Amino acid sequence: MFDKFKDWKDNRHDYAKAWRERTGGKVLGYFCTYVPEEILHAANILPVRILGSHEPQDVTEPHIFGMFCPFCRDCLAQGLKGRFDYLDGIMISQSCLHIRQTYTSWEKHIPVDFSYYLPMPQRVQSPRALPYFTTELETFKKAVEDWTGKEITDDALDSAISDYNESRKLHHEVYNMRKQDTPPLTGEEAMLMVVSSQMTDKREHNEELKKVIAQLKTRTLERETGARLIILGSEDDDIEFIHMVESCGATFVTDDHCTGTRYFWNEVEPSENRLQSIAKRYIERVACPSKDWEKRTRLKHILKLVDDWNVKGAIVIQQKFCDPHELDMPAIRKALNEHGIKSLFLEFDVTVPVGQFKVRAEAFLEMIGDDDLF
Repeated sequence: MFDKFKDWKDNRHDYAKAWRERTGGKVLGYFCTYVPEEILHAANILPVRILGSHEPQDVTEPHIFGMFCPFCRDCLAQGLKGRFDYLDGIMISQSCLHIRQTYTSWEKHIPVDFSYYLPMPQRVQSPRALPYFTTELETFKKAVEDWTGKEITDDALDSAISDYNESRKLHHEVYNMRKQDTPPLTGEEAMLMVVSSQMTDKREHNEELKKVIAQLKTRTLERETGARLIILGSEDDDIEFIHMVESCGATFVTDDHCTGTRYFWNEVEPSENRLQSIAKRYIERVACPSKDWEKRTRLKHILKLVDDWNVKGAIVIQQKFCDPHELDMPAIRKALNEHGIKSLFLEFDVTVPVGQFKVRAEAFLEMIGDDDLF
């Protein structure tokens, strides 16, 4: 049922090349989910999330500080190794310093036709954030039009907003199925669904997702649900890790990270001012820790996920050296603990020590199980 999503994820480069040959459109790689994909989609550009390979590499040391997070170094390694040699352009929206350096090094050492740094307010809670970002999107739209030689019309923006909102609705529908006492899909399958949506054409992905939803309505998994977990923290597309934890007798029923719910949670509210509507969605979306200040807004959202999905335990992950998430962890774990939810903290590197983490995951699940006895 999820084979298509797995194929798209595993063969993302082949998919993008075939899409460009089939449509005549351009392919653009992006580094952060604060990139307004709707504008790119409206210009017949395929946005492809640049992710790592989770393989050891030794090519980034001359280009990026060794104590920057493994995710940003793994992403840069993919470019330096030529795995994204089909990209027509790259871009980033202002995010953390580490992934910004990946973009800068890529732009300098891996030439592409188009590169764009999109200023995005870090202080999204400021009343000036929305008008500022709306103006920046106007500038960005003009840059894309100059690059492609085609105007991005209001009709094209309306269509793109509709496609992306449909994708978000469909993802919500699947995630709501995970609220069931016996979810019809695993966390591994959910991750394949979301990650593949970040590197495929939204219309094509939506059509496949509709087929999957129809099958999920009558599907029963031949496995015990076990402990109901949430995974939250830094970027995570490590399928092997998710599979390992679930094989220990658990099911991830929801998440809070940028390759999960944060990517699709909020919709664009259509209005006559399309760019302002898009800007509003990205300003008000569930925040990354790098933007979740002065007030920390995510705690209430995370606890609502815990309640709505009947979560019994949390696995909190952090990419090694990730400053924004490292500062976030104490507050999140405190909030979870006060809510009666035990948590396991794990630090990720480029490769994950599955054996070591399995021992810790098994002990954590045993602890949760012991609590249920009393």
